[in-house]
Amino acid sequence: MGNIKEHVFSIELKARRYLKNVSLTNGSFDLVLVEGTLGELVQASFKEGIILEVIGKNGTLRIDLTEDEISKTVEQTIIEAETP
Repeated sequence: MGNIKEHVFSIELKARRYLKNVSLTNGSFDLVLVEGTLGELVQASFKEGIILEVIGKNGTLRIDLTEDEISKTVEQTIIEAETP
């Protein structure tokens, strides 16, 4: 289990009004939900090859995912969909 990579993310919104919901449960589940709107897509690209950055008119989402990791996930999804 030592090779599991955790992916870090950040969300930066230009104003509080773009944050729709933040939910921290206080029960038996350890669920956290963050919802908002980035607005109209301005740009989506990889920075330094290791950070997927999605920029909208209202804010920016960054997550440390490489193009290769996304490609592998898409390929695996296709293989699973084709398997009877």
